Amino acid sequence: MPILPSQFLQSSVSPGYSIKHSLLGHSGSVTGLKFSSCGENLVSSSADMLLMLWDLSATRCIQSLAGHENGVNDVAWSADGLIASCSDDKTVRLWDVRSKLCVKVLEGHCGYTFSCCFNPQSNLLASTSFDETVRLWDVRTGKTLEIVRAHQDPITSVDFHREGNIFVTSSFDGLVRLWDSSTGHVVKTLVDVDNIPVGHVKFSPNGRYILSSTLNNTLRLWNYNKSKCLRIYRGHMNQLYCSNSNFSITGGIWIVSGSEDNTLCIWNLQTRELVQKISTEGDHVLCTHCHPTENVIASGALQNSYAIKIWKSSDNYNNQPNPTH
Repeated sequence: MPILPSQFLQSSVSPGYSIKHSLLGHSGSVTGLKFSSCGENLVSSSADMLLMLWDLSATRCIQSLAGHENGVNDVAWSADGLIASCSDDKTVRLWDVRSKLCVKVLEGHCGYTFSCCFNPQSNLLASTSFDETVRLWDVRTGKTLEIVRAHQDPITSVDFHREGNIFVTSSFDGLVRLWDSSTGHVVKTLVDVDNIPVGHVKFSPNGRYILSSTLNNTLRLWNYNKSKCLRIYRGHMNQLYCSNSNFSITGGIWIVSGSEDNTLCIWNLQTRELVQKISTEGDHVLCTHCHPTENVIASGALQNSYAIKIWKSSDNYNNQPNPTH
């Protein structure tokens, strides 16, 4: 059965993404990017120990957020406007966007904190660590609610389902696991036969599927209810770094990922066709994020000038319907 309605199953045409802006300011690898829910701002995290808040219309940095004592690995943005960041200093920090101040430092992990994600209700934050645990934090109090001993190797990513009742994790142990958010109990384990380390995992916007990135140049789309891999996407290089992958749903329905051969790769979700493989002008893209309402992608560079590039698709895809409800 097709995943998308029939009107989206036509032969693939390139979405025509090209660079519109380069945002310069970081002095180390850009490790994480998130658009605000309204799409007006972007926050970035970096190995330079900073977060940077960007005004996209003015293409300038509004504020640098300093406080971490080591490189920052990931950043998350809540529906309420809080920013979370996690770092090699083993802490998670919460930042108020309006005051641009750190309002809480969450301590408890005994290894590098590597990824973080708010639940949709914004009252719960999940963080993952090289200590092989997930911590669930009460955002209001900053207290640990649950310590989930989730994997037998460092945990590379975490994402909440759109309803917030479950979350998913990935790990170097080759497993993708789903967890009950209220109890911290494992609900399901997805495993590929070769147990390749999993660098990133993400729910689809409609909550029905999971996209996993493995360190053997492969993305997989899972029907997690049936524990079945539905699609495999290839054509990029990913063997060294935990590069994330994303769903782009504002025009056509695309899968987006950076690649270790200095390109940005875009696939048609349904047909698995690699519809665009774009030169990043020498940048090794470590992270990407897709704009919530426009056909825009942000990418962050591992090296060179540590640029954040803003990509926009051609006008042909600016008025496409959204089938992901």
